[in-house]
Amino acid sequence: MSWFSQMTVPEKRTFIAAFGGWALDALDFMVFTFVITTLVTLFGIDKAQAGMLATVTLLFSAIGGWIAGILADRIGRVRVLQGTILWFSICTVAIGFAQNFGQIFVLRALQGLGFGGEWAVGSVLIGEIVRTEYRGRAVGTVQSGWAIGWALAAICYTAAFSWLPENYAWRVLFWIGVVPALLVLFIRRHVPEPEIFQRTLSAMKATAVRASPWAIFSPALIKTTVLSALLCTGVQGGYYAVTTWLPTFLKTERHLSVIGTGGYLLVIIVGSFIGYLTGAYFTDKLGRRVNLLVFSVLSVATILLYTQLELTNSEMLILGFPLGFAASGIFSGVGAYLTELFPSAVRANAQGFSYNLGRGLGALFPSLVGLLAKTHGLGTAIGLFAGGAYAMVLVTVFFLPETRGKEIE
Repeated sequence: MSWFSQMTVPEKRTFIAAFGGWALDALDFMVFTFVITTLVTLFGIDKAQAGMLATVTLLFSAIGGWIAGILADRIGRVRVLQGTILWFSICTVAIGFAQNFGQIFVLRALQGLGFGGEWAVGSVLIGEIVRTEYRGRAVGTVQSGWAIGWALAAICYTAAFSWLPENYAWRVLFWIGVVPALLVLFIRRHVPEPEIFQRTLSAMKATAVRASPWAIFSPALIKTTVLSALLCTGVQGGYYAVTTWLPTFLKTERHLSVIGTGGYLLVIIVGSFIGYLTGAYFTDKLGRRVNLLVFSVLSVATILLYTQLELTNSEMLILGFPLGFAASGIFSGVGAYLTELFPSAVRANAQGFSYNLGRGLGALFPSLVGLLAKTHGLGTAIGLFAGGAYAMVLVTVFFLPETRGKEIE
């Protein structure tokens, strides 16, 4: 992290804002994974409905990410970032007041709109403000905020359910969602609009020409847009297929008791955090494409270890580290790569569309794994879909250019 001390004050403040926003989004988002069992019991929700509550947020995040990207190209990165954080926080707090499944479902969908927008706009903002030599490390390190937020969610869950009645504790966890809204005060005072965006906006105003939201599908950009969306689908589809179903596979078919324990969760979170930081370092040192290739191969290797080897509880606990490391580290290179692939006039639009379409399609992978598992077994299904997703990353990368060291346009 020595590079952080070399950054300017605006670069540091933007980094802090983006990192804090993503960490707090993770806190709000991951709280749901801890209270699913409680909601099932209190509201009489079945497993299919619980799955719908998880999926609807990811699907609506695809819509929210694209809308936020389009707005960020028109009215500014900082203004839209503030709006997405406030929207996400308000919806999260509102879930804590829900009285039935229908209300939670609607609020989870609305929550997804802000969730998708925050990453898209925040990633573009820091990618445009931080200088070229540090861009990959800065944007990639912001991704590690997810592991921090995940850990905070686990701590808050433990505290709330230890000190409060169950029917009240889950609501308190969602009310904590008001905390990200306080970050908006910091952003309003300390985070500037990127100079490159201001120059682009001035040029468009001078010529009275606005970039159409559909410009990302123009002949000049459609190849990059499609390949970027496929890349993001592979990265996120593989992640969701593995993290959603591996615990179930190891519990039901390998009968390992360590899965779901606090120690196992801690090892995965630590592995994720170090994976994010390592990926951030690699993406600047080795290049955007090499970083994606390395972590794709590591992810496939991890999947094979988990699904093909007979493991003990002790071995499983240790292997939680490479699972978190590989599945998370691949994300670190994506943000800077997308920023460098597109021109400023449509950068947020293109990044929001590509990343969040990938998230929406990736959210379908767990369902596809479940369907195939009925006839071919869960281990085979995980291997085929997760392995296929990372193979998509490997293929897509060869058709996209290397952008390390590129001065953005």
